[in-house]
This record gives sequence, structure tokens and C-alpha cells, in this order.
Amino acid sequence: MDMNKKIPITVAYGDGIGPEIMEATLRILEAAQAPLTYEVIEIGEKVYLEGNTAGIKPEAWDSLRRTRVFLKAPITTPQGGGFKSLNVTTRKMLGLYANVRPCVSYAPYVDTKHPKMDVVIIRENEEDLYAGIEHQQTDEVVQCLKLISRPGCEKIIRYAFEYARSCNRKKVTCFTKDNIMKMTDGLFHKVFDEIGSEYPEIEKEHWIVDIGAAKLADTPEAFDVVVMPNLYGDILSDVAAQIAGSVGLAGSSNIGDSCAMFEAIHGSAPRRAGQNVANPSGLLLGAVQMLVYLNLTEIAEKVHNAWLYTIESGYHTYDIYKEGVSRQKVGTREFADKVIEHLGKRPEKLAAVTYQKSLERFSIQHKPTVPAKKETFGVDVFLHWNKGTAEALGKSVEKFRTANLSLNMITNRGVKVYPDGLPETFCTDHWRCRFLGNQPIQYAEILELLKKVNEAGFDIIKTENLCYFDGKPAFSMGQGQ
Repeated sequence: MDMNKKIPITVAYGDGIGPEIMEATLRILEAAQAPLTYEVIEIGEKVYLEGNTAGIKPEAWDSLRRTRVFLKAPITTPQGGGFKSLNVTTRKMLGLYANVRPCVSYAPYVDTKHPKMDVVIIRENEEDLYAGIEHQQTDEVVQCLKLISRPGCEKIIRYAFEYARSCNRKKVTCFTKDNIMKMTDGLFHKVFDEIGSEYPEIEKEHWIVDIGAAKLADTPEAFDVVVMPNLYGDILSDVAAQIAGSVGLAGSSNIGDSCAMFEAIHGSAPRRAGQNVANPSGLLLGAVQMLVYLNLTEIAEKVHNAWLYTIESGYHTYDIYKEGVSRQKVGTREFADKVIEHLGKRPEKLAAVTYQKSLERFSIQHKPTVPAKKETFGVDVFLHWNKGTAEALGKSVEKFRTANLSLNMITNRGVKVYPDGLPETFCTDHWRCRFLGNQPIQYAEILELLKKVNEAGFDIIKTENLCYFDGKPAFSMGQGQ
């Protein structure tokens, strides 16, 4: 790369400690002679309070779409309803489907019970429960839709294997809860097995997320690269960072097909703002990932190794300072000064890093979806009803039928309560009435059924068609069915 050619990136100083740690980070990058120019945008609390519920001004998107690289400090989201997460908005608007969080221990210089930990959490970033599709359906029940797509699974899982291959990682582990969510998490697991077969040199394994999380917390050295859906990845990447030593030391990248965002994983810590005490390490290591993404690998290596040398030398901010281990407690500016002083040095006890090439830019493509033969066999009709027992509702609803549809069961919160329910089952005012037939039907027949239910005075709050794909049922059974 022509080092005389400046690469534009978009920078946001954020809220709380954000401006301090961003200033420290940019000073280090400039001292390392990173060929960057900055377009500064304003995001966060001030923008929220000006009436923009997304926390970012419309014109800021112009900069992000122009540079396609975003270095972002933490922001403060005001308390109260109506404010959307800027992180989620940015990730989804720019198609940043992969969140990559290296979680590394730095023993004995940073306290940890796991001195040999070196795990990379790769989290799907765009779908799952973070689709944010929620509704209140009855007085007692709200819902959040969990959306898992085959293209979304293919992109993140292939990214995880390509990352492992490029970084000479030996194993990729998948976490899901497909023993319970057999269709959504089941799809993620199925795609993991399919794509994993294309990488015979890499070890593959799958864990149910609860026991996998326990194993990760207890024996993180058993893992290498871990890929998982959005919600599990969000939670466990913070867990992994903390057990490695500190959430405050972890940076992350958010990678899309043509854009990327780099950040610290911690918050804006407004109580520490303006005191010159904040640790800039998380944002700096996020910026190192950015340098690698931009193919500025020699500079990334220089900065990262200088940071490691500084940690090894005992110059620590208050959050990791420990008597007998640390040499000197330093502030934000002074820590940056030490990293700059150590540019060109490599750690002697901690493992030095080497970046040979970009580890972030892969050409990730998913296979075109082959349409299946889709046939409708019934409908789930959800009712808001609070006038009696499941038995009473069942007797009332059984009379609604068409030529091909009749009541199959009623569930409450997923548990079958009619016919042959148990009196011990607690019920709310939210009921699913499943109508099924033995042959494919047209939607007009569903409308005929719904008309009868509606005219009888029942409050229909939602419907879901019950379909077969290529002759196989594509809907879950009720618990206890």
C-alpha cells in the first residue's frame, strides 16, 4: 500500500469517557504513522436529546457510506423509552453481520483465573431476537419474534471458518439451544454442520449453549473460535472478556460486505469522564483490528506490540493496577504516552503478535435458495380471551370448522391445555388455537374460518399459517402434544 496515500475513516468521540480514550487512541495511531484522515461525526446523548431517536444525524450516514470505516467511542443512551440502540441500528443499516471479539488473558499482569485464555467470539449481528420485532398482544402477554435466516447463518458461519483458517486457528465451536428451539437454533446448527464439512482441516464441535457457557467460564482454554447467534454472542462475549481479565481491555470489530465499525465493548462510564483515569485499551485494540482490516498490518503489529510491552512493563491505569504487579499507576494521557514511547518494541514475556495479511476481508457468499414446494395445511389462531378455563374455550372453539379445517389443539404459552390438559398448568389470557387439515388448503379457507371466529366475538390477535415444505411439516408441536 502507498503509505503516502491517506485513508479516510469516520470517527465519533462519543460520550462520557469517549472523548478522552478516542484522543489517546488517535495520538497513538498518528505516532505510529498510520496513513489516516478523519471525518468526525457527532453521535450519542446530545443527538438523542435533540430529538433524533436513533442517536445519529441523517447527514452522518453520508460520511459512513463514503468512508465505509467507522471508529466509534462509547455513547450514552438516555434513560426512558423511545431511544433505539445506535449500535444495533448501525450494524443493521450498514449490513455489519459479523461481530468479532478477541478475548485474551494477559497474566500475570492482569488478574485472571485463566492465564492461557485466547478465545475469539464471533457473533451473528443482524437477526435473532435483535430483529427487535415486539408486540403487546394481550393484557398479560408480550412477544418478541426470533428470526433466523439461512443466508444469515451461512454468512456468519462461513466467516467464522474463514477467520479460523486465515488466523491458523485449529477449532471452531458452535453454541445453540436447538434442543428447545429446534427450528430456529436447529437451522443454525444444521448450517454449521454443512459448512463445517468444507473445512476438513479445522476441528468442529457443537455445544448446547447453557453447558457450553459453563464450560467456557470454567475452561476457556478448551475453546478457540466460537460462533453463535446474536443474543448468546452478545452475552457470552462480555463474559469471555471479563474472565480473560477485564471488559475494559476488549475491542471488537463489526464486519460487513463493504463496511466495518470498530469500538471498545465497554460503556461510556460517565462517572469517570473528565478525570484522566479511563483505560483506552479497548478502543485502541479495536483500532488495531481496524488497521488490519485496512491492510495496514505492519502498523497494526507495531501498535499492538507496543501496547503489550506497556502492559508487560507495568504501566497500568487504575482499573487493572495492582500493588506488587504494576510498576506505576498512570492516567489516560500518560498510558498513551507510554505506548507511543514503546512503539517499535516487542513484549518479552507476553506473546508478541504478527499480522501477515488482512484477516477481515473475506468474500462471503451464501448459496442461492432453492424454493421448496410449499403447501398450507392449517392455521394457528391466537386469541385474547379471559372468560374461563381452557376446557371452556375448547368447547366454544371446536364448533368452528370448514371443509378441511378443524380444531387440533389449544396451547397456552406453548403448553397444550386442550384437549386433555392438566389442571395444574397455569394459563394466561393468550391462547393458540391450532386448526389443521389432512390435505393442502387455499388461504380462502383460512379466511372463511377466521370470519366465523370473529363473528362469534373472539378477539383474534395474530395468525400463523401452518405449512409443509417439500412434504415435511414446518411448524413446531405444542409442548405436551
